[in-house]
Amino acid sequence: MNRRIYVAALAALTLAACASAVVTSRPWTPPIEIDGWTLAEASSRAVSLGWPGGAVLARDVRYAGGVTLQADPGSPLHSLSDLKLTGDSGFIAVSDVGDLARGTLALDRRGRLIGLEALRVRRLSLTDGTPISQKAEGDAEGLAITSGGDLLVSFERDHRIWNYGPLTALRSPEAVRRPDFPFAENDGMEGLAASGDGWRVAGESGGVWDCSAARCAVAAAPPATPLTDADYRITGMDRDPAGGWFVVQRSYRAPVDVRARVRRMAKDGTLGPVLVELKLPGTTDNFEGIAAERRGDRTRLYILSDDNFNAVQRTMMLAFDVR
Repeated sequence: MNRRIYVAALAALTLAACASAVVTSRPWTPPIEIDGWTLAEASSRAVSLGWPGGAVLARDVRYAGGVTLQADPGSPLHSLSDLKLTGDSGFIAVSDVGDLARGTLALDRRGRLIGLEALRVRRLSLTDGTPISQKAEGDAEGLAITSGGDLLVSFERDHRIWNYGPLTALRSPEAVRRPDFPFAENDGMEGLAASGDGWRVAGESGGVWDCSAARCAVAAAPPATPLTDADYRITGMDRDPAGGWFVVQRSYRAPVDVRARVRRMAKDGTLGPVLVELKLPGTTDNFEGIAAERRGDRTRLYILSDDNFNAVQRTMMLAFDVR
């Protein structure tokens, strides 16, 4: 992609979204470091859905707050590519340079997202226990927590899925089953989610697979012609507490049309109606992560954007309630 066009597009996104942003949280004061996690300082800035005509929400969906995470340029709290919830208001994310990040969701009395707190990070390791040091080794794109509590991470370039064990006792990874498909180098397993006793995988250019320790079965075959940047491609996936899955999709058309969608996915891989659409002139960015949980009579969704360590992009987390 032409770098000047890309930067211009992202600058336009930033201006549109910042028009209604308000600082609502204080810089984080770190707690004591424990269990190999390193403290990471950042602050949060509240963000709305931006100018009218941008965001489109389905009738049974409402916006439940959102924040932009602000961290120093050298912080590991950038380029976050997937997201899952850990219970008790906790979340975990993975970056496409090989870092894990975790923290706590700060909600107001109405349950709206107003900040990200208690942030800490740690480096993912290779199978021999040494920390990942190269981008080619650490290009993590998907994250899942299995029914047994193990943390799975999917990588592209060197396409693989590794099991790092329980989040409470992370260990050197072990390879687990991944789809037998020739993914392109920088176009791999973007969607990863729990699925019964196994895991579901979605390819960025198409295709959905259900995997277990024994095998991966095709749920939806990859298209004969791979999806392009202009198509809506799955970049994140999580289990729907009511059954099925939720996915977030991204589309880009030069020079400045960057969009995101949230939809449901059925067992056979088909997608339902659009629940959330984000586009200019409203708040939008490179959304790649999604997480879901039950809250009363609604399902709460969180989506996360990947800023690619680019100063004109943002790390944002937005919340939506789906009835």
